[in-house]
Amino acid sequence: MAVKRLVVNADDFGFTPDVNDGILRSHLEGIVRSTSLMANGPAFEHAVRIAHQHPSLGVGCHLTLVQGESVALPGTQLPRSAGRLLASPPTLRQALRELQAQIEALLDHGIRPSHLDTHQHVHLLPVVLEAVATLADRFRIPWIRKPFDTPLGLAPVLRAGLALAIRPWRIPFEERLRRADCRTSDYFAGFVGTGAMDARWLVALLAGLPGGTGELMCHPGICGSELRRADTRLKQSREIEMRALCSSEVRQAVAEHGIELLSYRDLAADVAQAPDLAGVRAGSNALDQMP
Repeated sequence: MAVKRLVVNADDFGFTPDVNDGILRSHLEGIVRSTSLMANGPAFEHAVRIAHQHPSLGVGCHLTLVQGESVALPGTQLPRSAGRLLASPPTLRQALRELQAQIEALLDHGIRPSHLDTHQHVHLLPVVLEAVATLADRFRIPWIRKPFDTPLGLAPVLRAGLALAIRPWRIPFEERLRRADCRTSDYFAGFVGTGAMDARWLVALLAGLPGGTGELMCHPGICGSELRRADTRLKQSREIEMRALCSSEVRQAVAEHGIELLSYRDLAADVAQAPDLAGVRAGSNALDQMP
């Protein structure tokens, strides 16, 4: 029987306090083992406190080039959508400056990220992927999300179409990560289910997982007053996801199919031998290496 290992990663940690609380609940009562922290999130400090209080929750960096305020240039707003970013993509220097500042914000708050992913998967853009791979090497962060969804049978037609449309980018994407000596999961799931991930959906997904090590992306949260006011289409769906991730049906499916739940930190065997945060933080300016 093939070994099945799954990183269930909750995105948008730091977005609002009620999203943070939903992620924590999904970890303590459900199957979430890992999360991705937004350095420019309005609830960043709240998320940092949770992370330090609950070290069993693995934490990566949710690199953000769309939505919210720049970390490198405070007071400057990032493009409001991936479409606007595509219309006017950043230079490599601009991407490096912003994303490095976000990683350093985590390090400065005592959090060594176990992995990197991006808000709205903008590292599918070659210039952003180049920046992410460069910084992963610079900061010795071993894991990068590979956002090419595997199971399409459970998907709404539109999201399945989007998942298929980006598949031709997979080969150059994986080649760049190989050159950077970065690691990725064997497969990825969750893009097509975003906004529609209930307990039934999750049980069906878990039943069909292949062998190897995969990542399931999710967006749990509590639909409180902060989230209802926030600029996001994912509101009530976050609470539905949270309840599904904590449900007895989903936890039973994990056990029945012999799935081992892990965080990216669990997968990063070299983290225990990594230098201290101060050492990683010092001398790590990727911009200095550019001509």
